[in-house]
Amino acid sequence: MIRDDDPSSSAASSAAARAEALDRAELAASARGDRAAFERLYRRHFPRLARFLRRYTARADLTEDVINKALWVVWSKAGEFRGDSKASTWITGIAYRCMLKALRDGGAHTEAAELEAEIPVDDGPDTELRDWVDKGLRLLPEDLRTTLELAYGAGLSCAEIGVLMGCAEGTVKARMFNARLRLRNLMPALGGLEPARREEGR
Repeated sequence: MIRDDDPSSSAASSAAARAEALDRAELAASARGDRAAFERLYRRHFPRLARFLRRYTARADLTEDVINKALWVVWSKAGEFRGDSKASTWITGIAYRCMLKALRDGGAHTEAAELEAEIPVDDGPDTELRDWVDKGLRLLPEDLRTTLELAYGAGLSCAEIGVLMGCAEGTVKARMFNARLRLRNLMPALGGLEPARREEGR
């Protein structure tokens, strides 16, 4: 358990606060037409958005296109950011809506085999676990999968997810509960653990 006075917790909070302050400063500068500030914002957020959005399409070119469109919207509407949420939440929300439009337009392919072929993973002890969880996530309904991705992939709070997805915070919490419950039921079969469980029950 991490205590409130844990140095690592304090350092993480300080780093998050600095990142938020930097995002806000660069958004404000972008609103004034400062292209250098926007380029820094672009470079910092591109990898994070790519990790989040690539779960919705196997095509790297489409992911890049969606991010570029989203960040163009960020540049165009930087002056409209009012600070009601974190800057990263606002940017992620724009990218999420751009991806939904791409999905509606039929530009994305989400077959599991294509996803596994396109998404590079590092070799190591966590690779199998990560693949296992990814397979489970892809079997969830879109609203449940997206809720988990926004919570754990983008690090958003339930309140922030509610703003982004246009629903009440209570709805987000209910989706989180349902998503975890479904994953708990799915994971043993995906991991080949059902036979072992039957043996234990003898």
